[in-house]
Amino acid sequence: MASPQTPFVNPFVRRKRPHGINRLFPILATLRDYKRAWLLNDVAAGLVLTAVLVPVGMGYAAASGLPAIYGLYATIIPLIVYGVFGPSRILVLGPDSALAGLIAAAIVPLAAGSADKAVALAGMLAVLTGALCIAAGLARFGFITDLLSKPIRMGYLNGIALTVLIGQLPKVLGFTVSGNSFLTETGNLVRES
Repeated sequence: MASPQTPFVNPFVRRKRPHGINRLFPILATLRDYKRAWLLNDVAAGLVLTAVLVPVGMGYAAASGLPAIYGLYATIIPLIVYGVFGPSRILVLGPDSALAGLIAAAIVPLAAGSADKAVALAGMLAVLTGALCIAAGLARFGFITDLLSKPIRMGYLNGIALTVLIGQLPKVLGFTVSGNSFLTETGNLVRES
């Protein structure tokens, strides 16, 4: 809704792509067109987003087999970097539940119980994944995601959500549960509660 102080700006309208330094650093164009009236709403949105993403990031880090503190790094640093280099003002960026299981499956067996080794492996996985994403973007491979049906994507995301829930619920309730698989851990959680 538009008001006399803050005019309505449609974020979905396609604008001409910037050139030169504004293309590399989209924040410069944003700051040039920024209205002072937006500041209070932007600060409130940033605080709400931080309040939501911090515990989520810590939970996903734990579900990925990493110390929870690294969830903070995976939450805050990408937001700052995207704020400077990202072309969209409306995109929310942060840890993704879809990746937690993949990261855990890739690094936990290789880390052999060492938290330091898990952090190093996760860092290298992030760098390699970033390089592959840049290469896929340059090659215009985005159409491949259309080949995955929605039920497959939703089932995968719901499985990750249940894994995070079962992994974090004992911590919230104040006891520990062990298990080698999701079903074993769920059974032990039901017995303990």
